Amino acid sequence: MKNLVVLTGAGVSAESGISTFRDAGGLWEGHDIMEVASPQGWERNPELVLDFYNKRRAQLKTVEPNEAHHIIAGLERNFQVTVITQNVDDLHERAGSSSVLHLHGELRKVRSTVNPDDIAHHEDDLHLGDCCAAGHQLRPHIVWFGEDVPAMSKAIDITSKADLFLVVGTSLQVYPAAGLIDYTPINCQHFLVDPNPALSSKNGLTVIEEVASTGMRKIEELLFLHHDKKD
Repeated sequence: MKNLVVLTGAGVSAESGISTFRDAGGLWEGHDIMEVASPQGWERNPELVLDFYNKRRAQLKTVEPNEAHHIIAGLERNFQVTVITQNVDDLHERAGSSSVLHLHGELRKVRSTVNPDDIAHHEDDLHLGDCCAAGHQLRPHIVWFGEDVPAMSKAIDITSKADLFLVVGTSLQVYPAAGLIDYTPINCQHFLVDPNPALSSKNGLTVIEEVASTGMRKIEELLFLHHDKKD
């Protein structure tokens, strides 16, 4: 099977009712991004940060994967698929994708504020005073602005082996994730699904200017043209 790497962003989950990362005016669900998604914001007001992610975690329980998630999962019938997502929800997994790498963390996980490798699954609200086994405060398992992206090296390794590289629901403006496309092999075929693409259809890049669900229907048809070709 050909290796298909799918890089997804907020546009994939938007149709499920999850707010996109940056709303108009630089706000995220009414908050300045740096208040709720930075180490400085955590230091200034951890209660606000915890409440923000508690609400997002609760919202995640009310939404379902959409057509784009399901089409991506269905591609595993004919391709070796790895999803690299900038999203912190679990909608890819719930749609059936079996190999998902989260670049920016996961809403349904928490980690120690002292040991970043001490990560645990967490479904409910998180409060000040909730500690890991070693007695340290727990925080959302989210990569905030100014923090390293630990999964990036693995994402680069996965991307370097891609036969097909598909970008869905992201404008390729947020780094370091946007730089992954530069690590694809020279003969890799590239596809982009986004209603407002920052890149144009040139140098072998196929651009579908659609929202994720309708764009993925078209991509599915294009990709299945590759299915009967010898791997």
